[in-house]
This record gives sequence, C-alpha cells and structure tokens, in this order.
Amino acid sequence: AGTDTTRNVLEWTMTELLRHPEKMTQAQVEIDQVLGQGPSRLIEESDISNLPYIQAIVKETLRLHPPVPFLVPRETNCEVQLCGHHVPKNTQVWVNVWCITHDPSVWTNPESFIPERFLESEIDFKGRNFELIPFGTGRRICPGMPLARRMVDLILATLLHDFNWKLKGGLNAEDIDMEEKFGITLEKAQPLEAIPLSRWL
Repeated sequence: AGTDTTRNVLEWTMTELLRHPEKMTQAQVEIDQVLGQGPSRLIEESDISNLPYIQAIVKETLRLHPPVPFLVPRETNCEVQLCGHHVPKNTQVWVNVWCITHDPSVWTNPESFIPERFLESEIDFKGRNFELIPFGTGRRICPGMPLARRMVDLILATLLHDFNWKLKGGLNAEDIDMEEKFGITLEKAQPLEAIPLSRWL
C-alpha cells in the first residue's frame, strides 16, 4: 500500500500544481529562499520545516484527493446511538475519508485547491483533527505515516527545486483529466503526463 499511496499523492499533487501554476511558482520561490537559487545543494529532510507552503500543498492534496478514500473497516463491540442513528452490536463501520474532506460544513470551498487554508491552521493529519484523517487515527493510524509524509515532502520539494514542469502535447491546465478511479486507493483515471525542464541549464 505504501508505494501506491505515495505515488498517488505525488501524482495528484503535481496535477494540482500544473492546474494552478501560480501555486507551483509560489512553492519554488519558497524553496529558493531556503536553498538559494541554482543547483548548489540538494534538499535535505531538515529543510522541510522551513518550507511551510510545501507542507500546506501536501496537506491540501491529501484533503482533496485522499489516497485511501475509506479507512479500514471496524466493528462495533456494543450497541450504540450515534448522531441519532441506532448502530447494533457487531455492525461493520466504514469511515468515508473522501466525504469528510469534501464536506462544505467543515471546509470552505471544499472542491477548490487552496493550500493557503493550512498556513495559519493547526490542523494536521496525525489523527488529532478528525476533519483531516487520510492516515486514519488512534491506535490504528497508518504506521507508515511519518515515513510517507517525509518522502512526499522531500520528493515534491526536489521536483520543484530542480525542474519547471509543463504538460505533454501542449495541453492547457483546463484540459487535464481530473476523473478519479475509486478502488482501495484513489488514483487518477488517466495518468498525468508532464515534462520536466531543468531550472538551472
């Protein structure tokens, strides 16, 4: 699951940045301020804490395109009343992460890609904020979450530091197919095809 979900998050992130080039530029400006312009050094894990916009982009991608749309099912061990609903003992319960992260009573403009919503927010995805739980929560939170987060942040920052990106075949941002393919993981129905162009040549 770890490789599929990490790949999906990176593909959705690059898709959103290609659809919103001003946000890609903003992220590159932030990276250049931390690392300096040019290929003088590689991004290191210790740099990520100084890249809040990169972190906000990843959070917003995980909100808009949760890699696992349903958490692993649970079973009730007793009868319970929940939000006015009777849930019998031994009922299988699924948490619909996708619905939570697209709920307009929780998120302003939930269908829009707005990384800035996380810049002044305490919301994280470590299971403390139930409006953003792409890795689950509690004792059953995904054990790979810390590694996945570091990998995605580091790979994304490297891709944006070293390259400018354009769509293959002269496509425009509005031509990108955003259809989702639901399954165990939430993938793009059509793979993203983008061309990297070195920023330093």
